[in-house]
Amino acid sequence: MGRYMRASGNKDAPFEDKRVLVTGGTGSLGKVLVRRLLCGRHGQPARVLVLSRDEAKQYDMRLAFARLAAASEDVVYRDHEKVLRFRTGDVRDYATVVEVLRGVDLVFNAAALKQVPNCEYFPSEAIATNIHGALNIARAVSEHALPVEAVIGISTDKACHPVNVMGMTKAIQERTFISANLKCPHTRFMCARYGNVLASRGSVVPLFHSQIKAGGPVTITNREMTRYFLSLEQAVTTIVDTYRVGQPGEIFVPRVPSSRIETLAQCLIGERKVAIEDIGIRPGEKVHEILVAEDEAERTVSREAYYVIRPALPELGGSARIVPALDGEYSSRTGFMTRPALMELLRVNGLRVEDEPDFGGMFGTRAMPTLSEQQA
Repeated sequence: MGRYMRASGNKDAPFEDKRVLVTGGTGSLGKVLVRRLLCGRHGQPARVLVLSRDEAKQYDMRLAFARLAAASEDVVYRDHEKVLRFRTGDVRDYATVVEVLRGVDLVFNAAALKQVPNCEYFPSEAIATNIHGALNIARAVSEHALPVEAVIGISTDKACHPVNVMGMTKAIQERTFISANLKCPHTRFMCARYGNVLASRGSVVPLFHSQIKAGGPVTITNREMTRYFLSLEQAVTTIVDTYRVGQPGEIFVPRVPSSRIETLAQCLIGERKVAIEDIGIRPGEKVHEILVAEDEAERTVSREAYYVIRPALPELGGSARIVPALDGEYSSRTGFMTRPALMELLRVNGLRVEDEPDFGGMFGTRAMPTLSEQQA
């Protein structure tokens, strides 16, 4: 049998009284994750520590939470100063990682270099953050026998059969965390793997908005290109659920629809007289993305709203037979959203051009609901 560990004790409030570290917490995903942690929806953590290299973004984030606390009727927001802490530092530095992991129950590793062309031009930088950062976390927990309950690595569809540096480094990060379970038997190392996050920094949606407002053209790299799409809130829910019900070495994959990039452009353009121009694939780009590879499908099970890839290592995967949830790869080339469904996704997330979303805002394009609204 593989090693089975009890998941989060209180599945309704998994973060209650937890001390949480979010590396890369000032990025698009990290900020929404921190907001979710602080809102009390999944229990009130004792402490949330954000580790990032950018002190300016930390300052902006402090101000944003101060404004949110002032405008909110919820005590959990007003008490953020007692819970939220910032640490300027880098996951590349082992001494820093050891320091911030002391006294932590739970780690969300959102620190990453994830722009595909940038990683192609500067592969050593991607290796330093995406691989050595993960190695530092695993090494610190092991060498210092730190009582960390769980580490969740934030991965990407590009880690599946990678063809670019970003995907390759993320694939190695996944393997790093999975193998860490063997040296750290009291810590659950798991990963959440998902596709493109709508409106995150560097995504096509802000670019398309800018191009449409300028009168066009809207530039796409290939008319057949497809991608998975999910909102920042859906991405955070995937990460939370990985911690809530995941077992050592598992990779959680949300079941989300895909779309052609050209269809996304058409939905955003609407009736406007704006042209679409094909400019050719960028360095490292794929035409289609894969979230579960064919060789992973045979050890992929269904759990709640996710496909869960069981670890290939026999010490973790066990010998028990499973019923695979897939009979082949899970790829963006199938399961397209209809155009009306994509339009509705954009509307619900406030991402239509006429919605005038604030892509430079701290916490995505939609205001965070109050605790009472979330529980309604």
